[in-house]
Amino acid sequence: MNVVYSRGYQNFYGRDFLVTPDVLIPRPETEQIIDTVLDLAGKSYLPGVKPNPRVLPEKPIILDVGTGSGCIAITLALELPEAKIFASDISEAALEIAKKNASKLDASISFIISHLLEKVNFTPDVVVANLPYVDESWDWLDKKTLSEEPAIALYAEDHGLALIKQLIDQASNRQIKYLILEADPCQHDAIINYSKAKKYTLLKTAGYILSFEFQAI
Repeated sequence: MNVVYSRGYQNFYGRDFLVTPDVLIPRPETEQIIDTVLDLAGKSYLPGVKPNPRVLPEKPIILDVGTGSGCIAITLALELPEAKIFASDISEAALEIAKKNASKLDASISFIISHLLEKVNFTPDVVVANLPYVDESWDWLDKKTLSEEPAIALYAEDHGLALIKQLIDQASNRQIKYLILEADPCQHDAIINYSKAKKYTLLKTAGYILSFEFQAI
């Protein structure tokens, strides 16, 4: 068995999260989602670095779509205690792990069973998402290593972009102000172009992470 699943936990942003084969193993590149949100909130995420001006409301509503272990949502709740944090996933088994992690780390999270935004009945200020984006045809994939992680959390059709495009469509229809996504850098140009057609302007890229702002006009 994968060594992380064998020990039962993985560190993310300085905290240990329970992980089982029902959830994706948290990865270091995903931590930049946290940095990006903190930047929007006007909070420094690097020692000695002056934060940018706050652009989020003082008490932002943040939704983590496809939360898995809950590592993103829970970390945001702990780093931004003034925020209202929601976390959604299509997998009930994954949500059970996320709930255990929230309890263990004393984080206040509201959980929703939903495919993307389908069951979300409010409009958050920020949507963050590490959705399945792996294209099974990539010739550099180590499929043997990935085989122990849930395929539903890894792979997507349309060159790995199917779910990301669906989320962009839904977010645009609701005019959600900020959208922060994780994807392989080889997919970034395609995501930027697709988002532009849906009225999302790229704010920046950081490693695997892209951040967008909705422009109504």
